[in-house]
Amino acid sequence: MSTNENIQAERAGTASKKPSLGELFWAFTKVGAMTFGGGYAMLPIITRELCEKRDWVTEAEIMDYFAIGQCTPGVIAVNTATFTGRKMRGNVGGIVASLGIVFPSLVIITIIASLIRNFASLQPVQDALAGIRVCVCVLILNAVIKMWKSAVVDIPSLIMFILIFLASVFFNASPILMVVAAGVCGVLLKARETESTAAKAEAGQTASKAQAESNVTKPENKSGKEAD
Repeated sequence: MSTNENIQAERAGTASKKPSLGELFWAFTKVGAMTFGGGYAMLPIITRELCEKRDWVTEAEIMDYFAIGQCTPGVIAVNTATFTGRKMRGNVGGIVASLGIVFPSLVIITIIASLIRNFASLQPVQDALAGIRVCVCVLILNAVIKMWKSAVVDIPSLIMFILIFLASVFFNASPILMVVAAGVCGVLLKARETESTAAKAEAGQTASKAQAESNVTKPENKSGKEAD
């Protein structure tokens, strides 16, 4: 067995091994406990925990989950946890993963809510929050760069990005309308790409058939000349 075959077999074995519900809960609990900022700030940590360390999902799947989570009600990180848990262990896995990612926030926010009135005015607390905001900006920027690399892959997607960016910044367009419009454009572009690929394949088959018929005809003509 070659090295590539060994790698593929190892990945297939890893993918086929489903984690326990406890592993799902603990993995997403760590993600929820280590992440500040929520949403796209969670993307680097989710990618490292689920794709690189555990190989439960691919980066492409994570990007799809984030895209769907953006279009559906609820928190993006929780929606992503639900999708991942559902993939690994069905409906129960989706529920367990979702509970895991919100559990640290629930505990921490409850504690902070009971103490915030006493400590919010302290200068060290305000300085710490200011530093955390800077870190969150970096995490979000990192997530944007990763999503850019996987989403803006050709000229049509770049044009779509520019148009949506202009609509958002200069015309204050509704996010819902932009998401719906982007989804429709994606469907149309994919359909056009599929038709173009099919047309090229058909043209290639026609050319191959013509070449084959030409190759068959040439020996016959040569044989006729030799007979003469």
